[in-house]
Amino acid sequence: MIALEYTQAHIFGGLAGAFSVLSVMVFAPRIQTSRLAFVAIGAGLTVWAAVTRPDWTEATLTALERGAMIVALFTALSAIRNAAMGSAGILACGRFLARQPPGLRYTALTIGGHLFGLILLYGSISLLGSLAAESTAKEADAELRRHRIRRMMVAIQRGFASTLCWSPLGFSMAITITIVPGASWSSVAIPCVISAVLMMATGWALDAIFKPRLATPPPPRLPETGRWLVQLRPLLVLLAVIISGVLALHLLTGVEVIGAVMSLVPAAAILWIAIQPRPRGTGRMSWTADRVMLFVTRDVPHYRGEIVLLFMAGFIGSLGSFLLLPLVQAQGLDFGALPPLLIIVSIIWIVPLTGQLGMNPILAVSLLVPLLPSPETMGIPPAALVAAITGGWALAGTTSPFTASVLIAATLGRVTPREAGIGWNGVYILVMGAILSLWVVALAMLL
Repeated sequence: MIALEYTQAHIFGGLAGAFSVLSVMVFAPRIQTSRLAFVAIGAGLTVWAAVTRPDWTEATLTALERGAMIVALFTALSAIRNAAMGSAGILACGRFLARQPPGLRYTALTIGGHLFGLILLYGSISLLGSLAAESTAKEADAELRRHRIRRMMVAIQRGFASTLCWSPLGFSMAITITIVPGASWSSVAIPCVISAVLMMATGWALDAIFKPRLATPPPPRLPETGRWLVQLRPLLVLLAVIISGVLALHLLTGVEVIGAVMSLVPAAAILWIAIQPRPRGTGRMSWTADRVMLFVTRDVPHYRGEIVLLFMAGFIGSLGSFLLLPLVQAQGLDFGALPPLLIIVSIIWIVPLTGQLGMNPILAVSLLVPLLPSPETMGIPPAALVAAITGGWALAGTTSPFTASVLIAATLGRVTPREAGIGWNGVYILVMGAILSLWVVALAMLL
């Protein structure tokens, strides 16, 4: 996939697709039956395309390329996550944030969830959530412990979800700029960063408004010692290196941001592993090589369920939209006849709604967005449509009981996924959906 991004020679996309199919075949016998259903659906769509469409070969290759791109990005980000989990400095950053006193804790964990989420994806919820649970485990008051873990997990969830609005390292942005004509990360970054800021600020405001009133107020707690910039320096340096490196590659080579991410992030992970402390008497080169081999032979197979699901979501979404488009046109449905502002506002609400029905945002966006008119046809800037899609994706990330972020939060909070999703964030999604709707309308009218 890296070769494809730099050369645009589709032979590399075909090879990546073939390797991805081989990976699915190897991993499929050892994954959950529910995820095998996606493999069956993908096979069925391929047969349907072959029987009904003369141009099915090109569409299938495009779908394979889309799925391979998602798997490649996931693997690259898993590499940096693997390196981060072995860093004492990163763990210290997480503990510093989780141990802040009540007045600062929500803000600290929202910012932490955002910063960690840029690098670790939903691993940020696992890392910070585990540290949050650790910090509340010794609390004797059961009511206080329940409220505290809920508020901490909600802060981490919302901080992570806000990265989905703009992060060049995330699936939401990578897929959206691929399927929205005329979109590029550099042209949509600022509006989408504002979406992320709105999400974090709204979460903080709602937490302050709905702060629980306890029968017995908790004793005052001293803040964690240390300056913020000093304590968070390892994470901030890592983010600066990754994001500046991605932007430099993008500007110097002209490769799209996703290609820069896939080529830079694994290299950064290897260098980071090489400079980490190692067992006494172990050479730096051999230690690094062993860690890389463990990642390839142990960690990647451990992610087999995620790899199959992500590949099939991208494949089904791409091939499914190819097959659905003529059916939609045959029924006389013309989305171009709808007001453009209604379309972009609807996207914000449809993506989280499909998440409640069990549809992965990758699948929902890949399936639905290609059916819409292009931004140029609608007379709106691509940034407005991208902000709507990634904003809806972010809302799905806080509420869908089928997403990894909500499932991890539910496990750490010891509640059901439905409670950790809609239960904790129901009011938030209504308020935030309304704010994002106004924001994308403003973008469409002003840009």
